[in-house]
Amino acid sequence: MQTANRRVREDLLAGGVRVSTVFLGLDHSYGDGPPLLFETMVFGGPLDQEQDRCATWEDAEQMHEKLVVRARKWLVKEKAI
Repeated sequence: MQTANRRVREDLLAGGVRVSTVFLGLDHSYGDGPPLLFETMVFGGPLDQEQDRCATWEDAEQMHEKLVVRARKWLVKEKAI
């Protein structure tokens, strides 16, 4: 785990679509369930502003990959790549 860097992963896809996963540094569960410390967000394309949050670095990596796959599927469908 990279403790000095808040970024877990970032991918720039075709058409300027960007998927970014970061460590938030603050629990966004607000006491309801497990701590939500990581956030993945999509910028651009039809998934723009879609986000998901999770508790662990490992979960964040998986969550990131799932949103990258979804965004790429849309790009292929729309022939944007």
